[in-house]
Amino acid sequence: MKINFLPAVFLIALSAGIAIPTASAQTASHTSSHTTKKAAKSSKKKAETAKEEPAAPADEDDEVPEIGSSQATEMTCELGNKLTIYRNADDNNHIALRWKKQLLRLKRKETTTGANRFENRKYGWVWIDIPTKGMLLDAKKGQQLANECKSPEQMAPKSPA
Repeated sequence: MKINFLPAVFLIALSAGIAIPTASAQTASHTSSHTTKKAAKSSKKKAETAKEEPAAPADEDDEVPEIGSSQATEMTCELGNKLTIYRNADDNNHIALRWKKQLLRLKRKETTTGANRFENRKYGWVWIDIPTKGMLLDAKKGQQLANECKSPEQMAPKSPA
């Protein structure tokens, strides 16, 4: 008795979900044109959405600080440099810092020493604040921008206790 295996293999392939070459070519062309139409619609929707809503900052370091309701502290540094720190009572994790003509938002980073450290990773600014002074660093260039920065309270003479 002679058995023809071709129909049996064909049935097994269909039941296993294996596509037949002639049918898969038609399916692939239909799928690719359908995908292209979907992508075009999606791009159109994204473009319309972008027009309606202003683009959100990609990173927290890009955000423009809101200093309207913040408490400003003028700091006098060595070599006659000055900077301003803006703190918001409701947000202990961020400060805004004005150095020369630039105003950036810095985020608090944990330290093992207990010093207050704030960073803006995009621009490389690092503000380190200890009870006796503050220091502004440029981590990207590896240099100090301002040192011995003191608020009026820090510059006031200490009375003996």
